[in-house]
Amino acid sequence: MLGIIGGSGLTQLANLDVSHREVVRTPYGEPSGPLTFGRIGCQDVVFVARHGYGHTIPPHLVNYRANMHALQTSGVTQTISIASVGGIRGNLGPGTLVVPHQIIDYTWGREMTFQSGTEGPVVHVDFTEPYDGEVRKRLLDVAARIGEDVVDGAVYATTQGPRLETAAEIERMRGDGADVVGMTGMPEAALARELQLPYAALCVVSNWAAGRGDSVHAIKFASVESVLHVTLARVRKIIEGYCEQ
Repeated sequence: MLGIIGGSGLTQLANLDVSHREVVRTPYGEPSGPLTFGRIGCQDVVFVARHGYGHTIPPHLVNYRANMHALQTSGVTQTISIASVGGIRGNLGPGTLVVPHQIIDYTWGREMTFQSGTEGPVVHVDFTEPYDGEVRKRLLDVAARIGEDVVDGAVYATTQGPRLETAAEIERMRGDGADVVGMTGMPEAALARELQLPYAALCVVSNWAAGRGDSVHAIKFASVESVLHVTLARVRKIIEGYCEQ
């Protein structure tokens, strides 16, 4: 079963043939909302809106542990995260789709591991390659097959939010090797790894990061919604293709 986590602008999947919704309780509290079960093509799918179905949960208050635990216990065997990001690297402007390959974590204070008790031995997971190679490859192969241009590889800088970054912070991140910036990449990816749940991200560049492109002096929020509207339609096509394979 395929799990899909919807980010900003994607609180529902129009191409999902819904069978039912289920409120799931976890040892870590409640997920962002009920899980939506259904099918896309011949693929069973479970969908959850990361920020809630009314987009009411800010990134630093998302219950990432509950979301990932709920997906796994519902039978999900692989997960695609959809996330909007700001572009830092010169070829990653608004409207670009990218499948990142690495993460830099700048977050703090989030519940970031299932290893939070003293009842058992500590387990250290290998996070050298934070995204699952097979899920990444399948996303890229599907995009190529259906003629959607998707960039292969980027370093995703995850910031705390909910505020956006300063131009100086973005310049520092670029020096660290970051290519895009968002607020939800961690601890989601690490939790998936702890659960041994194959996970990859498909990111929508909704705007230039602070100090870049047309965001030199300020982020142009007026254009973000229109970019997301067009680009998320492409995301839905890729998900459809992924489910057809």
